[in-house]
Amino acid sequence: MPEIVDVAVPTPVHEVTPPKKVPKPKNAGERKARVQRIFEEFDRLFPEATCALQHENAWQLLVATILSAQCTDERVNKVTPGLFAKYPTVHDFANASQEELANDIRSTGFFNNKSKSVIGAARKVLSDFSGEVPQTIEELLTVPGAARKTANVVLGTSYGVAAGVVVDTHVQRISQRLALTKNEDPVKIERDLMAIVPQDRWILFAHQTIHFGRQICIARKPRCANCPLDLLCYSADKTLA
Repeated sequence: MPEIVDVAVPTPVHEVTPPKKVPKPKNAGERKARVQRIFEEFDRLFPEATCALQHENAWQLLVATILSAQCTDERVNKVTPGLFAKYPTVHDFANASQEELANDIRSTGFFNNKSKSVIGAARKVLSDFSGEVPQTIEELLTVPGAARKTANVVLGTSYGVAAGVVVDTHVQRISQRLALTKNEDPVKIERDLMAIVPQDRWILFAHQTIHFGRQICIARKPRCANCPLDLLCYSADKTLA
């Protein structure tokens, strides 16, 4: 199983710089240099960031990612060990009772829709892909429950295929706070990030951003006094206290 990489949140070292006092880049060169500094800080904080969902193969990761919608990875990781013990193969999921599977995953929320998606995914993988999770974005998007976020998680983590950038709630929030996008739609945010982030960083960047969002740039009252990106961030919702 992949190691869950976390770092200790540093103690505050300075007063937070107000957004209006953070200089904004004035041209393409300055914008590129700012983004490079973000990469460097992410590399320093989370050099080996990876997916926090516990899994042993691509199929298990697909299931776990489907379950993670509107649910924390921590909660999913509490459910999946017993789930994969009860349903050890794709065939077992394909032949599962939808009502029983829904009850097995009840604590992850939206359990009826998720159970239908997981069973549908298992049957699709068996019927169209010989029981193996496909390794292209085009094929994976035909699998029930596998929208772009899920597909990018599986392709990047299991196969090392950089087909796009994972955009979950953390990536969406931080990309907006760091002015890497002005969009709200995840598909458009992904397109913006793909234009800014080099393709060989797409997989790592998403994992680093997710870890950063969980530990420092949290949704409510971000820990700006602890943040190494303070002098690069002119987000209006910086916490100054």
